[in-house]
Amino acid sequence: MPFVLVVVVMIGLCTASLDILSAARAFVGGESRWSKAQKIAVSSLQHYLSSGSETDYRQFLDAIAVPLGDHRARIELDRPTPEMAIVIQEFRRGGIDHADIPGMARLYRYFHDVGSIRNAVAVWVEADHSIDELSALGAEVHRRISRGDRAPEWIDATSQRLRAIDERLTPMEYAFSDALGTASRDTANLLRVWFGLVAVTMVLVAARRARRLLDDRARVARELRASEDRFQLAVAGSNDGLWDWDRHTGQVYLSPRLRQMLGLDLGDDDAGSSVFLCLHPQDRRQVMRAVTAHVWRNAPLDVEFRVPQKDGHARWFHARGASLRDAAGASRRMAGSVTEITERRRADALLFAAKERAEVTLQSIGDAVITTDAQGCIDYLNPSAERLTRWTTERARGLPVGAICRFVAESTGQPIADPVMQVLSGHPDWSQSDKLVLTHADGPSTAIDLTATPIRDRAGNMDGAVLVMRDVSSDREHAAQLSYQASHDVLTGLINRREFERRLARALASSEHGDRPFAVLYLDLDQFKVVNDTCSHAAGDELLRQIGALFLSHVRATDAVARLGGDEFVVLLEDCASDDALAIAEDLRAAIGDLHFAFGERSFATSASIGLVSLSADQRLAREDILGAADAACHLAKEKGRNRVQTYHLDDDEVAVRQSEMCWVSRIQAALASNRLRLYAQDIVDLRRPTQHSHVELLVRMVGEDGQMVPPRAFIPAAERYGLMPSIDRWVVQSAFAALREAQDRGAPGVPTLCTINLSGTSLCEDGLAVFLRQQFEAYAIAPASICFEITETAAISSLSRATAFIHDMRALGCRFSLDDFGAGMSSFTYLKHLPVDFIKIEGSFVDDMIDDPIDQAMVEAINNIGHVTGKRTIAECVSTPALLAAVQRLGIDFAQGFALSTPRPFLQERDASSAVRAPMHTFAD
Repeated sequence: MPFVLVVVVMIGLCTASLDILSAARAFVGGESRWSKAQKIAVSSLQHYLSSGSETDYRQFLDAIAVPLGDHRARIELDRPTPEMAIVIQEFRRGGIDHADIPGMARLYRYFHDVGSIRNAVAVWVEADHSIDELSALGAEVHRRISRGDRAPEWIDATSQRLRAIDERLTPMEYAFSDALGTASRDTANLLRVWFGLVAVTMVLVAARRARRLLDDRARVARELRASEDRFQLAVAGSNDGLWDWDRHTGQVYLSPRLRQMLGLDLGDDDAGSSVFLCLHPQDRRQVMRAVTAHVWRNAPLDVEFRVPQKDGHARWFHARGASLRDAAGASRRMAGSVTEITERRRADALLFAAKERAEVTLQSIGDAVITTDAQGCIDYLNPSAERLTRWTTERARGLPVGAICRFVAESTGQPIADPVMQVLSGHPDWSQSDKLVLTHADGPSTAIDLTATPIRDRAGNMDGAVLVMRDVSSDREHAAQLSYQASHDVLTGLINRREFERRLARALASSEHGDRPFAVLYLDLDQFKVVNDTCSHAAGDELLRQIGALFLSHVRATDAVARLGGDEFVVLLEDCASDDALAIAEDLRAAIGDLHFAFGERSFATSASIGLVSLSADQRLAREDILGAADAACHLAKEKGRNRVQTYHLDDDEVAVRQSEMCWVSRIQAALASNRLRLYAQDIVDLRRPTQHSHVELLVRMVGEDGQMVPPRAFIPAAERYGLMPSIDRWVVQSAFAALREAQDRGAPGVPTLCTINLSGTSLCEDGLAVFLRQQFEAYAIAPASICFEITETAAISSLSRATAFIHDMRALGCRFSLDDFGAGMSSFTYLKHLPVDFIKIEGSFVDDMIDDPIDQAMVEAINNIGHVTGKRTIAECVSTPALLAAVQRLGIDFAQGFALSTPRPFLQERDASSAVRAPMHTFAD
């Protein structure tokens, strides 16, 4: 290694020295070009003074560019981080060869403050001042001559300055060359001195290395003798027997201890040839096969065998060996040891028996048991643990418990840390106060009781841990069922009064201490007695169950809904401001109003009166008074006409409440007055001819006061409650007919041959609707055969005779009819025989879930079959995916409508008429 280091340093120094010499040579050459260019520049400028020729001045500029380039390169090299591209560019202008520039830059950067090079650099800096002066003088001369100023006195003075500059530069050129020559000579002398030092160093290192080799040889000889002595002592004092077999000579050596172990005569020199005869007859062939496999196939020689004793018992031994092999891999010599293992075998047998008893016990018990090593990795799972964790011992062995078991707290759903690792980290007997659940990624969770205990060795050190789990799912389910029955209403599944009052007390305490507002809704169904009296209490119970399910789908997961008794319900909205509570109450009222309950052949419109009490930290009522206030507000809502929300205020500001309830009425009326409703169309595709889009359904939107689109679900329910739907329906008919007439007159392409227009239940019950429609057909000259009126199943059945008469009247003109949302009203299929409609539109919720829900698919299939039997064509709405479209086609449904086929678009209008409005599209009957 020292030789290599010396050689590397020597090569590095030589390379650096040659680089310095090459750079110095390049600087000398550059100085020559610098001097020549300076002389040419002075001469050219002198000629320019006398001649005034631009050619002379250009020669001056070309010549002065050489020293100026060197000057700029030096300035760049003086920077802390020079830009080498600039250095190369400027040195090239100075006439320096590109290959010499990197060496010149390194010499200047690293040695410009060293010895003779420092002197050369100082001369260069001083000369650059004169070059700058010469360049400035040239520029001045050119400027004055260009102006025509050629005064003799000035020309003489300028010539004198030129000669003075030239005289200053000439000695500097010689000084620069001398300094670089001195630097080259110094570098060569340094290289000679270094080579001498390196030679002396190499001689000294070689001598020291030879001395060390001699010392190492003597030390190795001493250690070899000591090792031989230790080996002889080990053989003499070891409890193991040693053997050695020279396969070339056939000689076998057995140590005295091995002879004693095998029962051979210590003085018998030929005992080695009879070794195999000493073995138990049942083990002799096994040992011979192991030796043969080791000799010929280099298999490991590791074998156990028995040796019979004179008392009739046998002792166990363990033999190991290895071979020395030649270049061809043939065994030339074998050696090894023999250890008596009789006591170990006896201990192993006892341990196996104990382990067998433990495993049988673990496999028989019902608790799941998992054992781990000291690092928390799994050793064993009993059958109960395998069933509970769904892991086998083979797959789980070596994994941490957390890899196969994920424990979470039942109350919070938060995972808990690995109990085994907690035990191994110092908790002697781990336990958890909260109830635990064992979760599975591919199935339901399991409620468990869990204990974890450390396993210690004889010294008290932790050798692992045992985890015991018991499946308590049935116990907890039984307890949960009892708790549920004590706090819930049997009929609806909602919580009962007792549980509601407990949660109300908790919400009241949270509001007082944490300034968290809450609200209570008190709901009473309108005309519930009519359902009971008309269709029996079974119908009333069914209505209550549907109302309870509706509540749960329209409130937040954190809200509490309870049935107090009869048809009275209460809702607790925790952490809910008064405005949010009012919105939820209105949403519930609208949802109840849209329910349209049907039982048997009877259909009922449902509604509810709601009392609202909203409280916060600064608006308090006693717990006993809250339900009373909500009940009073509910009665006030009934007195004002039912089907409304009445808010209870501490100051009872009833006017503000009524203004809020009438807000939508004025907005809808303003939209009708200012023509802020928009018509859109969506294709109803004939699945037998899917490329033809000649059938559309007309949809409606309302533009809000701020220019944003108001979704139909926001204003249509209010329009239905306050009797505004007939006005909207008439606007739709007039606007659609006007658009059709205008498009047909101008020959617009893509005019549909059949337009479906929705009619609400309220409009259907109007006496003048048929007269109005006839007037519109005549006024706009629209062919009745191009119009299909769509009515909902519930609206038709609630007024069956009126609906039937209206349909017959319009069909006489040539109009067609479609029965919307069929199946949603839970009505009998027998009504189809009495309703002369052309199309049946299957309820969208059935179609949307038919792939995942076999009941919904059966409903869709049944409606389709009944429709075909009765001579009606079927339409599947809400077909939103290609998979749904394929399923609809397989069932043989005639038409499909949905986003998988087309999206709503402006109806027969220029696109910019409503492009500023962005909102989801719905039908006005949504």
